[in-house]
This record gives sequence, structure tokens and C-alpha cells, in this order.
Amino acid sequence: MANPLVQELIEAGIHFGQRASNWNPRMAPYIYGKRSGIHIIDIKETVKGLLLAKKFLTKVTAGGKDVCFVGTKRQAKSVIEQHVPDVGMHYVTERWLGGTLTNFGTIRSRLKRLEELEAIEREDNFQSYSKKMESQLRREMRKIKRNLDGIRNMKKMPGALVVIDVNRELTALKEARKLGIPTVCLIDTDGNPEYADIAIPGNDDSMRSIDVIVRELCKAVAEGKGQRTGAPDDEQTTAETGDDEAQRPRRSRRAQFRADDAAPPAEPDTAETTPAPAAQTEG
Repeated sequence: MANPLVQELIEAGIHFGQRASNWNPRMAPYIYGKRSGIHIIDIKETVKGLLLAKKFLTKVTAGGKDVCFVGTKRQAKSVIEQHVPDVGMHYVTERWLGGTLTNFGTIRSRLKRLEELEAIEREDNFQSYSKKMESQLRREMRKIKRNLDGIRNMKKMPGALVVIDVNRELTALKEARKLGIPTVCLIDTDGNPEYADIAIPGNDDSMRSIDVIVRELCKAVAEGKGQRTGAPDDEQTTAETGDDEAQRPRRSRRAQFRADDAAPPAEPDTAETTPAPAAQTEG
């Protein structure tokens, strides 16, 4: 199974990085070489990160926790909206609102407001309100739905965050770090791998490469959900419980993940396929 996956990744152009002049030196361990001023990502490192991420996400979802996918760039939006709902996970494809995780109580209150507005629309389609008030309420409903519809069923903190493009989703990554939520990130050669607990080095500007990565991660999530055995849902939202545990400073988990994966799945033979050298408003 691995060899066709490697071929698909290469055909999707996942090994093409950014211009060499725009690179982040911390990505050096993941770079194979340079061609025509463009960095070439080591496909072995991509496969290694992807296999590790799949194993981890399967474990997380099998334990009863959910995963939140974050990708607000144009190339990632349609891919995430296509694959993630099929496995029943949460996603953010519009602007990440500051405090989505760290001020989760406020976010939940906005979602309750959305439910109220939708109930009014179902009952009388706003006929009992003036034209001006109807316009205001519909505008409010559209705004909340646009920003928060992908996480409207997220009743508790996610067990992991999957992020496309660390540079663009820096706010989300900082919130996850503050709350100790592990992160899986697709990182291009201009990104900082220090923000990722599990880094998947690869082209984060290509819709095809994003599609392959998200699809494979969703398969791992679906596999984990299939392994659930009715584990007790003992992790409630910080807003509901007031539990300070969710606010504990984040400890580095990368070494832990690597240790847990001391015996990773056998790497495919890529010799023939390796490429050449505080919350904000919703406004």
C-alpha cells in the first residue's frame, strides 16, 4: 500500500518546496536538495511524518477524542470541507477567531445564539419582526454560521489539531500550545516545524498535495472511530467545568511521539521514486 501512496504524493507535487531564498533554516532536516532555485523536500521525511501522524490520530480518536482540522487558505478550504464532514470531525475553513480554544465558553455562547436564530427562522421565517430587525438578525446568523459552522458540534476540547500551513494558522497553533493540545501540521520549507508536534513536510500550496494528506489523515480518523468501545466522555469543555487542567502550560510532546513510535511501520522503498536533488470578534 505504501508504494502507491508514495507515487501519489510525488504526482501531487508534494515534494516541491518554496524558493530557496524564502526558506526557514529549521526545515533543513527535511530538505533533499535544490533545483532551479526551488527547494526539494525529502519524500522519505514526508512519508515518515504522514505514517506517524496517521498512527497518532487513530490512537486519539480510538480513545474517544475528536480532531479539529484547520485550513483557511483557498487551496485547503474545499478539500477540508469535502473530506472532514464524512468522518464526523470538526473544521475551521474561514478566519480563525482568536479565542476559539482559549475562550471556548464565548464561542459556545455564539453557537447557542446561532441555534436560537435558526429556530426563529424555522418557526416563522422572521415574519414577526420588522424588516430592519429581520435584516439584522439574518446578517448576524450568516456571520456566525460562516465562521463557526464547522465546529458547531464541538462540545469539548479536541484531542488534536490538524493544521495546513503553520505560517497562516499561527494563532490557532499558539492557542493549542497554551492548552497542551497536540498538533499535526503540513509544513512547507518556509514554515517553522517547532510549532508542530508531528510535522509532515510537504507542499502546502498545492490543492492536490493537500487533498492526499487530508484524505489519508481522515482515513486514520475513521479507523480510530471504528475502534471506539464506548469509552466514557470524561472531557468536558473548560467553560462547562471550570477545570484549570485545560489551562496548564504545554509540555513538548514531539520527543514523546517519537519515543512512542520507536518501532514505526516499515518505510517504503523510495529509491526509485525519490525526486531529484482574550477573544476577538467575528467581524
